[in-house]
Amino acid sequence: MESSILESIGVEIIGVMSPVSICMFLVVLLVYSLSSSSSPSSAVSDIRTAANLVYAENPSDTAAQKLEGALLNALVFVILIAIVTFLLLLLYYYNCTSFLKHYTRFSAFFVLGSMGGSIFLSLIQRFSIPVDSVTCFILLFNFTVVGVLSVFGSGIPILVRQSYMVCLGISVAAWLTKLPEWTTWVLLVALAVYDLVAVLAPGGPLKLLVELASSRNEELPALIYEARPTTVPRAGSRGGTSLGLLVTGVTAGEPSAAPSSSSSSAIELQAVSRDNKDRNVNDNLNENRDYGGNEYSVVPMGGFGGERGQGGRDDAEERSPLVRNSHGDGESGIVDEERHEGNGNRGGDEEIAERGIKLGLGDFVFYSVLVGRAAMYDLMTVYACYLAIISGLGCTLILLSVCRRALPALPISITLGVVFYFLTRLLMEPFIVGTATNLMMF
Repeated sequence: MESSILESIGVEIIGVMSPVSICMFLVVLLVYSLSSSSSPSSAVSDIRTAANLVYAENPSDTAAQKLEGALLNALVFVILIAIVTFLLLLLYYYNCTSFLKHYTRFSAFFVLGSMGGSIFLSLIQRFSIPVDSVTCFILLFNFTVVGVLSVFGSGIPILVRQSYMVCLGISVAAWLTKLPEWTTWVLLVALAVYDLVAVLAPGGPLKLLVELASSRNEELPALIYEARPTTVPRAGSRGGTSLGLLVTGVTAGEPSAAPSSSSSSAIELQAVSRDNKDRNVNDNLNENRDYGGNEYSVVPMGGFGGERGQGGRDDAEERSPLVRNSHGDGESGIVDEERHEGNGNRGGDEEIAERGIKLGLGDFVFYSVLVGRAAMYDLMTVYACYLAIISGLGCTLILLSVCRRALPALPISITLGVVFYFLTRLLMEPFIVGTATNLMMF
């Protein structure tokens, strides 16, 4: 029976949901920490961004005026995003990859330096932390520079890179929670609709970007969180230690990956340790290194980003060869099995498995904006929105295992989050408070 992608990369699913939960939790803490104790809604300061260029919400405006202004703000913001996305698509189409990479680095530096610095200063003022301006500047500059190097540099531990990606999401989300309430909710719904159209509709900008990157076998120059396996072979391990399934979490367009590792053929690949001298089938490989026979052929294993051995061994010693059994002999102990049946059907499955599960940084941001806005009302709405978002993300991953293609991560989660927020605020919260007040429920 054909195995589902959820069975093969279940660890990556947890690896995606965990940082999303951490990001939302920290945004809620920031909202509660920086909000005034008297009125949560008064913590929302009037900021001017691309999300409220047309209409500045005023508490004295009527509901109709707020709704109309929020719709105009959302429309303008979505149009701006679409224009910028098509511009990035045009630059990527004409191979302006170097410019896009530098632009992405500058964006990360700006977010960590300006938005992150604003949050840092707010926390210092809120908790009266004794620190001078010079020390504060040095700490912020070091944090920003190390963050940019960690996100875009090579040879960085995957945990450090993922942590800074979460910090980027927290910085932007905490800043966007300062938007007016009506604009925030309408904007979230509009972005969910835009994400659905941009990814799935023919001619959608994100769909064209993904297809173009796949055709070039390249990595998109964007801020994308990727869950990758962190288990690496030990330098001194013996007795059949392997990397597991190499197709799990390997990006096809990763610069450090060899061309042979990005093949989408229906082959289940598993690394074989060079130190495994207990198997009789590997005696000739370890002693004579003779692969010229007719029974076996060698497929060199390219570099995989983030998978490095311990103990200072060089690349040739860290990466073992893959040995292919040309005759399909079932008695061989080398795990490189060709699946002759259903190669045409499983080609796309192996390609998805190689690419792994990726989540755009925008998904982190707008998930956190939703729960951050919910935190300005009540903790009950926070719980409801969090469960709704995680459930929607789980449904999206299930659809990913069925559709075997890139899917938008915003529509289901944002829709469930918005619906659960208003249901909890208008129905559940008054019911629970009323029953608890009348001692009918404790």
